[in-house]
Amino acid sequence: MYIEINNETSRDLAYLDPIYKNLLEKTLEKVNFSTNCSVSVTFVDVDFIHKLNKEYRSIDRPTDIISFAYLDDINEKNIKSDYQIDLGEMYICVDVAEQNATEFKSNLKKELCFLFIHGVLHLLGYDHMNEEDEKVMFGLQEKIMEENYND
Repeated sequence: MYIEINNETSRDLAYLDPIYKNLLEKTLEKVNFSTNCSVSVTFVDVDFIHKLNKEYRSIDRPTDIISFAYLDDINEKNIKSDYQIDLGEMYICVDVAEQNATEFKSNLKKELCFLFIHGVLHLLGYDHMNEEDEKVMFGLQEKIMEENYND
């Protein structure tokens, strides 16, 4: 298991490295994903995420996270391989995460952890495009946070 973390912001977010590694491990365990894998996370500013959202989702506003899964078929996620499988990449906007934290009466660290779990689940094929899928994905997010996040 490997996480590449890139920080394109001026904020010091290095404290998240070991937390994200633990959350990735716990998320994979929770969904019974045993394949050796890697993910990439990049922290970006509001302008960068706005451009990504507009270009790839045709939504002309910033968002908190965008994930790009490399495995399209859900069956690919159950591959057993001797090689590391790259699940994909995610971009987290720290500015929007901070706004979310204020809105939800939380803190930035907790919000960034929540978004990371959300992104990993997307990379694993979970989505929230309909009510049933939303229940499953959001239920998993909450459970993983509840069991593994310590403030």
